[in-house]
Amino acid sequence: MSKQTVLGRVAQLAKVNVDALLDQAEDPQKMIDRLIREYQETVAAGEDAVTSTVRYLRLMQQDHAEDVGAAAEWGSLARAASRKADEMRLADRGGDGDRFDRLARLALGRQFQCEKEAKIAEPSIVAQTDLVTTLRSGLDTVKHKLDHLQSARDELVTRSRSARPHNPPADALKDIDVLDPAAELSLFEDKLRREEAKVAGTHTPEASSLDHLFESPDPRADTAEVEARLGRLKAGTA
Repeated sequence: MSKQTVLGRVAQLAKVNVDALLDQAEDPQKMIDRLIREYQETVAAGEDAVTSTVRYLRLMQQDHAEDVGAAAEWGSLARAASRKADEMRLADRGGDGDRFDRLARLALGRQFQCEKEAKIAEPSIVAQTDLVTTLRSGLDTVKHKLDHLQSARDELVTRSRSARPHNPPADALKDIDVLDPAAELSLFEDKLRREEAKVAGTHTPEASSLDHLFESPDPRADTAEVEARLGRLKAGTA
């Protein structure tokens, strides 16, 4: 069952006026039994959806934290390489200075990519967090109604039979389309699907050495952004 379907079932059943349905039912006993089954199935599906969503959310949060941490580490390495380049030039070792500036550029490119991946993941993390909150809130309401049905089953049947209308509908529950979620939930799910993207793994630098930065430059790096960041390092504004 898709998350959208679960959201719709939870939303619709949370809005059901149980007492009104029973008052209008031709067979209150049958109505209660059907409602209990419907609520039990929805609670089970909703709890499964919450569990899977929370698991995915935790993975995204972990990946995001790793990206943020890696970006900070690459930034530190870039600053160290840039300072070393300046020291080499002051010592009339221009070749070594160029070498360390090249290292700084590579580190800045990786920093930029890690920051980009972290930013891409943020809307999806927010959407997943909202989804968990929505599901849990709806489930609380559905569970409350289920408890009400199960604890007052006999009383509700007796009261409903004594208060039946003269011309009741054949089956009041048929008017509830639990598979048609509220419009706002459908829009929310569409937005969630657009924003959901698995956060890519990061390149975690080794703090003990700068030599690993001689690996091939990241083709995804923005050259203009890298040069701008290097310029800020040189100017002492980053």
